[in-house]
Amino acid sequence: MAKTLEDMLFELPSERQAGIAARTLELATLGDLRQAAELTQCDLAATLNVGQEAISHLEKRNDMLLSTLRHYVEGMGGQLDLVVRFPGRPPVSLKHFGG
Repeated sequence: MAKTLEDMLFELPSERQAGIAARTLELATLGDLRQAAELTQCDLAATLNVGQEAISHLEKRNDMLLSTLRHYVEGMGGQLDLVVRFPGRPPVSLKHFGG
């Protein structure tokens, strides 16, 4: 019987599992965020007053305006923050950007 990905991940050292879990969170997609908010594409489309197909296309894009991303996130009840980090310096939150 073939091993599943879940089985293979379970066999890794706990430090490696934690690293993979952290990286997975970094790779979250817009669709993942929407699903975590327990919304369907149709739900979000109704909130944003667009068609479901517009949400589908948006979730497949890899480049968009910050104002579009902000509108999408706010449509789910969230807030988009843009933070700049430089080595050895405190993070800087950019205000009034993209919306």
